[in-house]
Amino acid sequence: MSSDLSSAVDLGGDLAGTYRWTASSGAGVDPAIVEADLATLRRDGYVILPDLLTTPQLDAIREAVGPLLNRQGRNTFEGHTTQRVYSVLNKTRACDRIADHPRVLALLDRMFLPNYLLSMLQVINILPGERAQMLHTDDGFYPLPRPRAALGAATIWAIDDFTADNGATDIIPRSHEWGERLPRDSEREPVVMSAGSCVFFLGTLWHGGGANRTPHPRLALTAQYCEPWLRPQEAFTLSTTRDTVRAVSEDIRRMLGYSIHPPFIGQVDGMHPKRLLEPDAPEV
Repeated sequence: MSSDLSSAVDLGGDLAGTYRWTASSGAGVDPAIVEADLATLRRDGYVILPDLLTTPQLDAIREAVGPLLNRQGRNTFEGHTTQRVYSVLNKTRACDRIADHPRVLALLDRMFLPNYLLSMLQVINILPGERAQMLHTDDGFYPLPRPRAALGAATIWAIDDFTADNGATDIIPRSHEWGERLPRDSEREPVVMSAGSCVFFLGTLWHGGGANRTPHPRLALTAQYCEPWLRPQEAFTLSTTRDTVRAVSEDIRRMLGYSIHPPFIGQVDGMHPKRLLEPDAPEV
Protein backbone atom coordinates (compact mmCIF):
# COMPACT_ATOMS: atom_id res chain seq x y z
CA MET A 1 0.00 0.00 0.00
CA SER A 2 1.40 3.41 -0.95
CA SER A 3 1.97 5.99 1.76
CA ASP A 4 -0.67 8.28 0.22
CA LEU A 5 -3.30 5.54 0.21
CA SER A 6 -2.35 4.49 3.74
CA SER A 7 -2.80 8.07 4.94
CA ALA A 8 -6.19 8.31 3.27
CA VAL A 9 -7.30 5.10 5.00
CA ASP A 10 -6.09 6.46 8.37
CA LEU A 11 -7.92 9.74 7.82
CA GLY A 12 -11.11 7.95 6.82
CA GLY A 13 -11.21 6.25 10.20
CA ASP A 14 -10.31 9.31 12.26
CA LEU A 15 -12.89 12.07 12.78
CA ALA A 16 -15.54 10.27 10.76
CA GLY A 17 -14.96 7.15 12.80
CA THR A 18 -15.59 8.88 16.12
CA TYR A 19 -19.30 9.10 15.40
CA ARG A 20 -19.94 6.56 12.69
CA TRP A 21 -22.75 6.95 10.18
CA THR A 22 -25.86 5.04 11.17
CA ALA A 23 -28.86 4.15 9.06
CA SER A 24 -31.55 6.81 8.94
CA SER A 25 -35.16 6.15 9.87
CA GLY A 26 -35.71 5.60 6.15
CA ALA A 27 -34.22 2.14 6.62
CA GLY A 28 -37.54 1.01 8.08
CA VAL A 29 -39.57 1.72 4.94
CA ASP A 30 -40.67 -1.26 2.85
CA PRO A 31 -38.01 -1.60 0.11
CA ALA A 32 -40.68 -2.34 -2.50
CA ILE A 33 -42.34 1.01 -1.78
CA VAL A 34 -39.02 2.83 -1.95
CA GLU A 35 -38.03 1.20 -5.23
CA ALA A 36 -41.38 2.14 -6.77
CA ASP A 37 -40.96 5.75 -5.57
CA LEU A 38 -37.41 5.81 -6.89
CA ALA A 39 -38.40 4.45 -10.30
CA THR A 40 -41.01 7.20 -10.74
CA LEU A 41 -38.55 9.82 -9.51
CA ARG A 42 -35.88 8.74 -11.98
CA ARG A 43 -38.33 8.64 -14.87
CA ASP A 44 -40.26 11.88 -14.27
CA GLY A 45 -37.97 13.89 -12.00
CA TYR A 46 -40.61 13.96 -9.28
CA VAL A 47 -42.91 11.68 -7.32
CA ILE A 48 -45.99 12.45 -5.25
CA LEU A 49 -46.06 10.77 -1.83
CA PRO A 50 -49.72 10.90 -0.77
CA ASP A 51 -51.24 11.38 2.68
CA LEU A 52 -48.10 11.20 4.83
CA LEU A 53 -49.37 13.58 7.52
CA THR A 54 -52.41 12.97 9.69
CA THR A 55 -55.14 15.52 10.37
CA PRO A 56 -53.82 16.16 13.93
CA GLN A 57 -50.30 16.73 12.54
CA LEU A 58 -51.66 19.18 9.96
CA ASP A 59 -53.65 21.01 12.63
CA ALA A 60 -50.55 21.27 14.84
CA ILE A 61 -48.51 22.73 11.97
CA ARG A 62 -51.20 25.31 11.13
CA GLU A 63 -51.47 26.33 14.79
CA ALA A 64 -47.69 26.63 15.19
CA VAL A 65 -46.84 28.52 12.00
CA GLY A 66 -49.89 30.80 11.84
CA PRO A 67 -48.48 33.37 14.29
CA LEU A 68 -45.15 33.35 12.42
CA LEU A 69 -46.65 34.46 9.10
CA ASN A 70 -45.97 38.16 9.52
CA ARG A 71 -43.61 38.94 6.65
CA GLN A 72 -44.14 38.92 2.90
CA GLY A 73 -41.60 38.34 0.15
CA ARG A 74 -38.99 40.98 -0.68
CA ASN A 75 -38.68 40.33 -4.42
CA THR A 76 -40.41 38.66 -7.34
CA PHE A 77 -38.74 35.31 -6.63
CA GLU A 78 -39.97 35.19 -3.02
CA GLY A 79 -43.28 36.66 -4.14
CA HIS A 80 -44.54 40.03 -2.95
CA THR A 81 -47.85 38.38 -2.03
CA THR A 82 -46.29 35.30 -0.43
CA GLN A 83 -45.42 34.87 3.24
CA ARG A 84 -42.25 32.99 4.14
CA VAL A 85 -40.80 31.81 7.44
CA TYR A 86 -37.10 30.96 7.71
CA SER A 87 -35.12 29.39 10.58
CA VAL A 88 -38.16 27.22 11.30
CA LEU A 89 -36.38 24.78 13.61
CA ASN A 90 -35.64 27.53 16.11
CA LYS A 91 -39.30 28.57 16.22
CA THR A 92 -41.32 25.36 16.48
CA ARG A 93 -41.00 21.57 16.72
CA ALA A 94 -44.27 21.09 14.79
CA CYS A 95 -42.48 20.99 11.43
CA ASP A 96 -39.73 18.52 12.32
CA ARG A 97 -41.68 15.59 10.91
CA ILE A 98 -41.56 16.90 7.38
CA ALA A 99 -37.76 17.25 7.51
CA ASP A 100 -37.06 13.71 8.71
CA HIS A 101 -40.04 11.73 7.41
CA PRO A 102 -38.90 8.13 6.80
CA ARG A 103 -40.47 7.96 3.31
CA VAL A 104 -38.38 10.97 2.28
CA LEU A 105 -35.19 9.81 3.97
CA ALA A 106 -35.51 6.41 2.30
CA LEU A 107 -35.21 8.12 -1.09
CA LEU A 108 -32.38 10.39 0.03
CA ASP A 109 -30.49 7.38 1.41
CA ARG A 110 -30.44 5.90 -2.08
CA MET A 111 -29.68 9.14 -3.94
CA PHE A 112 -26.88 10.76 -1.96
CA LEU A 113 -23.77 9.90 0.01
CA PRO A 114 -24.18 9.21 3.74
CA ASN A 115 -24.54 12.27 5.96
CA TYR A 116 -26.31 14.29 3.24
CA LEU A 117 -27.39 17.67 4.55
CA LEU A 118 -30.55 19.66 5.04
CA SER A 119 -30.15 22.70 2.80
CA MET A 120 -33.33 24.65 3.58
CA LEU A 121 -36.46 24.37 5.72
CA GLN A 122 -39.11 26.98 5.08
CA VAL A 123 -42.81 27.80 5.43
CA ILE A 124 -44.44 29.22 2.28
CA ASN A 125 -47.93 30.70 2.33
CA ILE A 126 -49.14 31.90 -1.08
CA LEU A 127 -51.79 34.58 -0.63
CA PRO A 128 -54.70 35.35 -2.97
CA GLY A 129 -53.63 37.30 -6.05
CA GLU A 130 -50.03 36.04 -6.11
CA ARG A 131 -48.62 35.57 -9.60
CA ALA A 132 -46.87 32.43 -10.80
CA GLN A 133 -43.26 32.24 -9.67
CA MET A 134 -40.48 32.16 -12.23
CA LEU A 135 -39.45 28.66 -13.23
CA HIS A 136 -36.17 27.53 -11.70
CA THR A 137 -34.17 24.51 -10.51
CA ASP A 138 -33.26 24.11 -6.86
CA ASP A 139 -29.63 23.11 -7.34
CA GLY A 140 -29.01 25.46 -10.26
CA PHE A 141 -26.87 27.72 -8.08
CA TYR A 142 -24.15 25.06 -8.06
CA PRO A 143 -22.09 26.07 -11.13
CA LEU A 144 -21.83 22.72 -12.88
CA PRO A 145 -23.05 22.15 -16.45
CA ARG A 146 -26.13 20.15 -17.33
CA PRO A 147 -27.14 17.47 -18.02
CA ARG A 148 -25.88 15.94 -14.79
CA ALA A 149 -26.99 14.02 -11.75
CA ALA A 150 -28.92 16.04 -9.20
CA LEU A 151 -26.80 17.51 -6.41
CA GLY A 152 -29.86 18.22 -4.30
CA ALA A 153 -33.50 17.28 -3.86
CA ALA A 154 -36.55 19.06 -2.50
CA THR A 155 -39.87 18.28 -0.93
CA ILE A 156 -42.95 20.50 -0.88
CA TRP A 157 -45.63 19.51 1.60
CA ALA A 158 -49.27 20.47 1.14
CA ILE A 159 -50.61 21.75 4.45
CA ASP A 160 -53.66 22.93 2.53
CA ASP A 161 -54.97 21.06 -0.50
CA PHE A 162 -53.02 21.91 -3.66
CA THR A 163 -55.32 22.73 -6.58
CA ALA A 164 -54.75 24.00 -10.10
CA ASP A 165 -56.00 27.45 -9.04
CA ASN A 166 -54.65 28.10 -5.53
CA GLY A 167 -50.90 28.20 -6.09
CA ALA A 168 -50.02 24.52 -6.32
CA THR A 169 -46.39 24.02 -7.31
CA ASP A 170 -45.97 23.83 -11.09
CA ILE A 171 -43.48 21.33 -12.48
CA ILE A 172 -42.23 20.36 -15.94
CA PRO A 173 -42.12 16.56 -15.98
CA ARG A 174 -38.85 14.98 -17.11
CA SER A 175 -37.08 18.33 -17.38
CA HIS A 176 -34.48 16.97 -14.94
CA GLU A 177 -32.79 15.36 -17.95
CA TRP A 178 -32.46 18.56 -19.97
CA GLY A 179 -29.16 20.13 -20.82
CA GLU A 180 -29.10 23.85 -21.61
CA ARG A 181 -32.69 23.97 -22.80
CA LEU A 182 -34.82 26.60 -21.01
CA PRO A 183 -38.46 26.01 -20.02
CA ARG A 184 -41.58 27.64 -21.40
CA ASP A 185 -44.52 28.71 -19.23
CA SER A 186 -46.81 26.69 -21.49
CA GLU A 187 -45.10 23.52 -20.21
CA ARG A 188 -46.06 24.09 -16.56
CA GLU A 189 -48.22 21.41 -14.92
CA PRO A 190 -49.70 21.92 -11.42
CA VAL A 191 -49.03 19.32 -8.74
CA VAL A 192 -52.54 18.63 -7.50
CA MET A 193 -52.55 16.75 -4.18
CA SER A 194 -54.43 16.58 -0.90
CA ALA A 195 -53.31 18.19 2.35
CA GLY A 196 -50.76 15.97 4.09
CA SER A 197 -49.19 14.86 0.82
CA CYS A 198 -45.70 15.64 -0.40
CA VAL A 199 -44.10 16.10 -3.81
CA PHE A 200 -40.44 15.02 -3.88
CA PHE A 201 -38.39 16.21 -6.84
CA LEU A 202 -34.81 16.30 -8.03
CA GLY A 203 -32.79 19.49 -7.80
CA THR A 204 -32.46 19.50 -11.59
CA LEU A 205 -36.23 19.59 -12.24
CA TRP A 206 -37.70 22.86 -13.53
CA HIS A 207 -40.56 24.08 -11.34
CA GLY A 208 -42.09 27.14 -9.68
CA GLY A 209 -44.91 28.21 -7.41
CA GLY A 210 -48.25 28.58 -9.15
CA ALA A 211 -50.54 31.61 -9.28
CA ASN A 212 -53.22 31.83 -6.59
CA ARG A 213 -56.45 32.76 -8.32
CA THR A 214 -58.66 31.88 -5.33
CA PRO A 215 -59.78 33.96 -2.31
CA HIS A 216 -57.90 31.67 0.09
CA PRO A 217 -54.19 31.29 1.00
CA ARG A 218 -52.28 28.12 0.22
CA LEU A 219 -49.99 26.95 3.05
CA ALA A 220 -47.02 24.66 2.43
CA LEU A 221 -43.68 23.62 3.86
CA THR A 222 -40.53 22.86 1.93
CA ALA A 223 -37.42 20.96 2.95
CA GLN A 224 -34.43 20.79 0.63
CA TYR A 225 -31.37 18.56 0.86
CA CYS A 226 -27.91 18.30 -0.72
CA GLU A 227 -24.85 16.10 -0.96
CA PRO A 228 -22.67 16.21 2.20
CA TRP A 229 -19.72 17.83 0.43
CA LEU A 230 -21.73 20.87 -0.71
CA ARG A 231 -22.50 24.12 1.06
CA PRO A 232 -26.23 24.21 1.96
CA GLN A 233 -28.42 27.27 1.38
CA GLU A 234 -28.93 27.98 5.07
CA ALA A 235 -25.93 27.92 7.40
CA PHE A 236 -27.69 25.82 10.02
CA THR A 237 -24.63 25.48 12.23
CA LEU A 238 -24.83 29.28 12.67
CA SER A 239 -28.58 29.84 12.60
CA THR A 240 -29.67 26.97 14.84
CA THR A 241 -29.05 27.18 18.58
CA ARG A 242 -27.37 24.31 20.37
CA ASP A 243 -30.49 23.83 22.51
CA THR A 244 -32.49 23.34 19.32
CA VAL A 245 -29.92 20.92 17.93
CA ARG A 246 -30.13 18.88 21.14
CA ALA A 247 -33.94 18.81 20.88
CA VAL A 248 -34.30 17.56 17.29
CA SER A 249 -34.06 13.96 16.11
CA GLU A 250 -30.76 12.30 15.38
CA ASP A 251 -31.64 12.35 11.67
CA ILE A 252 -32.16 16.13 11.67
CA ARG A 253 -29.10 16.70 13.87
CA ARG A 254 -26.94 14.85 11.37
CA MET A 255 -28.48 16.76 8.45
CA LEU A 256 -27.86 20.11 10.15
CA GLY A 257 -24.14 19.47 9.80
CA TYR A 258 -23.39 17.74 13.10
CA SER A 259 -21.71 15.02 11.09
CA ILE A 260 -18.53 14.41 9.13
CA HIS A 261 -18.11 13.69 5.45
CA PRO A 262 -14.91 11.60 5.40
CA PRO A 263 -12.22 12.27 6.03
CA PHE A 264 -12.82 15.58 7.82
CA ILE A 265 -15.27 17.88 6.00
CA GLY A 266 -17.32 19.53 8.74
CA GLN A 267 -14.77 19.40 11.56
CA VAL A 268 -14.72 22.19 14.15
CA ASP A 269 -11.38 23.11 15.75
CA GLY A 270 -10.10 19.67 14.84
CA MET A 271 -13.09 17.98 16.50
CA HIS A 272 -16.19 16.21 15.33
CA PRO A 273 -18.98 18.84 15.52
CA LYS A 274 -21.15 16.57 17.64
CA ARG A 275 -18.75 17.14 20.54
CA LEU A 276 -20.02 20.72 20.68
CA LEU A 277 -23.27 19.36 22.08
CA GLU A 278 -21.61 17.86 25.14
CA PRO A 279 -22.25 19.74 28.44
CA ASP A 280 -18.64 20.86 28.89
CA ALA A 281 -18.02 21.73 25.22
CA PRO A 282 -16.09 24.98 24.71
CA GLU A 283 -17.46 27.89 22.74
CA VAL A 284 -15.68 28.26 19.39
